[in-house]
Amino acid sequence: MQSNDITFYQRFEADILAGRKTITIRDKSESYFKADDILRVGRFEDNQYFCTIEVLSVSPITLDKLTEQHAKQENMGLDELKEVIRGIYPREYIFWIIEFSLYLETL
Repeated sequence: MQSNDITFYQRFEADILAGRKTITIRDKSESYFKADDILRVGRFEDNQYFCTIEVLSVSPITLDKLTEQHAKQENMGLDELKEVIRGIYPREYIFWIIEFSLYLETL
């Protein structure tokens, strides 16, 4: 069985599949992805594969530079986004925005 390249909390699965969540904000440990990478996506809770995404861009950012546009791409409000990031990465300061789109394999 193939392993997943990146995982998301299960609560984000529907938003990703519907195209409402188009970025993810990660710490340095996941900053190695690059544009044009095709990634298998699994749920964090059980590592169950649920889709494939294509990385469009990867760029560094600090929490105080996040904007309403980033929040919109995460399908949440800016305050909620900052709270979620602080909850996941309480001691980090620099993050990486991974912009992606659903990858639809062509036959």
